[in-house]
Amino acid sequence: MAKRDYYDVLGVTRGASTDEIKKAYRQKAKELHPDRNMTDNSCEARFKEVNEAYECLKDDQKKAAYDRFGHQAFENGGGFGGRGGHPGDFGSAFADVFEDLFGDMMGRRGGGGGRTRAQRGQDLRYNLRVTLEEAYQGLQKKITVPGSVTCEECNGTGAEGAIEPTTCPTCSGMGKVRAQQGFFTVERTCPTCAGQGQIVKNPCKSCAGAGRIERERTLSVNIPAGVETGTRIRLAGEGEAGMRGGPSGDLYIFVEVQEHAIFLRDGKMLACQVPVSMVTATLGGEVEVPSIDGGRSRVKVPAGSQTGRQMRLRGKGMPPLRHGAGAHGEPGDMLIELTVETPVNLTARQKELLREFESVKADNSPQSTSFFNKVKGFWDDMTS
Repeated sequence: MAKRDYYDVLGVTRGASTDEIKKAYRQKAKELHPDRNMTDNSCEARFKEVNEAYECLKDDQKKAAYDRFGHQAFENGGGFGGRGGHPGDFGSAFADVFEDLFGDMMGRRGGGGGRTRAQRGQDLRYNLRVTLEEAYQGLQKKITVPGSVTCEECNGTGAEGAIEPTTCPTCSGMGKVRAQQGFFTVERTCPTCAGQGQIVKNPCKSCAGAGRIERERTLSVNIPAGVETGTRIRLAGEGEAGMRGGPSGDLYIFVEVQEHAIFLRDGKMLACQVPVSMVTATLGGEVEVPSIDGGRSRVKVPAGSQTGRQMRLRGKGMPPLRHGAGAHGEPGDMLIELTVETPVNLTARQKELLREFESVKADNSPQSTSFFNKVKGFWDDMTS
């Protein structure tokens, strides 16, 4: 069977640049890879055909020979091309773009200078509970954080006497080794250095070559005014120490504001239920209410107030969450919700006065009057 034109196989024109050819190959290779097409047996042959075409066209000398003589340039052992060999030997073609296709997943680092030897430490999380008063005022709080710190004996190198580790001879500092399996190039973690890229000949006795040790630390955390449950505070470089001198991770403080015995919070708004006597609610008067800053406010209760009536105290809520030296927005308000309290433990005289009041036929209970009028109309409709 006659071979297809290599340019047609890759879907490019004869004047295509090297980058265009490589891009076309990458798309075809991912599309036809046997691992992605296990139920289509034809994909394996087409995949080999694509690799063969790329092996020829990626090489300037082979490409020039192919442009001039076509497939005959490589028949009968033709030695065109700087490396010799047949374009059908596509293992090197696949390896050439292996890094582009799978390099990020395999832990490759760019620039050709080998992998990063020092490893960044892990980030840490600390759950911090504060009171509503502390959230209102803001504060400096000391916390104790368990974790790893840089070993002082070896200065994080992991080697006795702080001697710098040597490059691993097996992987040349890459941390990975490659093995050719057919037309696949497989990367594995280097067994000699366990992926570190370096070897410590004389490990530090304090940290056993890790470059870090376990130790609790006491830190001072600035809790800004206005924090609420879910607020996250980042302390850069206060996480786990890196391996063998690598940079430390970060510490994230997750704030939880405890429930308060008096106030309910909704963002910057505070709410407070205040009981008032039946007499005060009926005749009107004043009631004293607390505020989150420790102060007191006197609130006028209008005559005839019912349970659930709300009044607003401007600026008596929570402050806005401050960022740096400034603040965004104005403080919130506090809502006062009245709860009319029914009297208990009445004397005989008090009960007598209430019965006397109840017997007065006056329009002094508008809600009851309205409700029972609706009930009467409902019963009349049901019996009619």
